[in-house]
Amino acid sequence: MKKLLIIGYLWPEPASSAAGSRMMQLIDLFLEQDWKITYASPASNKEFSTDLTALGIQKKEIKTNDSSFNDYLKEEQPEAVMFDRFMMEEQFGWRVAENCPKAIRVLDTEDLHFFRNARYEAFKKGRSLQKSDLHSDEARREIASILRCDISLIISEAEKDLLVERFKINPDLLLYIPFLVDRLPLESLAEKPSFDKRNDFMFIGNFLHAPNWDAVLYLKNNIWPLIRKQLPKAKLHIYGAYASQKVLQLQNKRQGFLVEGRTENPAENFEKAKILLAPLRFGAGIKGKFIEAMIAGTPSVTTTIGAEGICGINPWNGEIANEDQAIADAAVTLYNQEKRWTKAQQFGFRILNKRFQKETFAGLLFEKMTYLENNLENHRSKNFMGSMLMHHTLKSTKYMALWIEAKNKLADKKQ
Repeated sequence: MKKLLIIGYLWPEPASSAAGSRMMQLIDLFLEQDWKITYASPASNKEFSTDLTALGIQKKEIKTNDSSFNDYLKEEQPEAVMFDRFMMEEQFGWRVAENCPKAIRVLDTEDLHFFRNARYEAFKKGRSLQKSDLHSDEARREIASILRCDISLIISEAEKDLLVERFKINPDLLLYIPFLVDRLPLESLAEKPSFDKRNDFMFIGNFLHAPNWDAVLYLKNNIWPLIRKQLPKAKLHIYGAYASQKVLQLQNKRQGFLVEGRTENPAENFEKAKILLAPLRFGAGIKGKFIEAMIAGTPSVTTTIGAEGICGINPWNGEIANEDQAIADAAVTLYNQEKRWTKAQQFGFRILNKRFQKETFAGLLFEKMTYLENNLENHRSKNFMGSMLMHHTLKSTKYMALWIEAKNKLADKKQ
């Protein structure tokens, strides 16, 4: 069996975040191809983390700035190593390159962090995104990580275009792998709750994720009051993991603004709701909440940024608007008009079947893995910038890590 080592930023929580769902989708692909998987992470294991051992996946707790990981790599010698976000490649990539030089290095970006944060900075300043926002220190770090790896999995076409067109990244280093969905026959929509069996609006999102917290505040202060003027009996249910006191205190039953917190069964919540209302004002990647809504047959109202990278040339499964009143009016119209709602529901299934088919992208992924396995030396020889960055990483990051490790050992002796 081929061995895959995943170095995770966190232990995956698919019920808590789209990032957790994404990781589990990738894990499932490798399991279906009979890869032996070890999932390693320096993070603490949380209550809602997936039971990986039940899936036959070996778990390993690792430490940053600790040479014991080198010994593990030398013994394990995986055929491929996947870094969960660029921060893990920064921390452990040089160790992998040094101790497992023949291992294929895969970076799962989740989304482009620098792109999301650039939009956030522009948003805070009340202006559109500028070139200077993109050319940040975080962008340099993340793109350097992409260049050091043999292949990077990019979740959104918009992000791939940004890397290729703006930053001139060789497309051979990038592979577009979006969220993955099994085929959903249009006829199966009849199995979903119909228009007249659903009530209210919902929002869902991990509250540790800044775009979600901003969207909830935006709903509370700007959008929901406008909707309630037209739909005085409607309710908005806010779901999401890690709801702190600042989130919970937004609840107002009189206004129909209900903060529900973590949900154990998001699919059930989606199927009860008439509309997913998620006016995201910044962010990047593909927002998993919209894919989940489509699977449940639930139309969505969002912004241009929220819909980015999802529908392509296909009609959106609901409404897209960017101004307060326009968002509210679109939500009310969709809520009241059954024919429009049903058409939006059908659009969602079409988007999933045309753009997110698991079978299609699984084939592309393992075709690329096979190519890299057979042509790794040649592939790397064409990536001079990546080899140069790896050289300097080994000279700088490596010795910084060794210095920190020595410092930690000295501190332990003194205690």
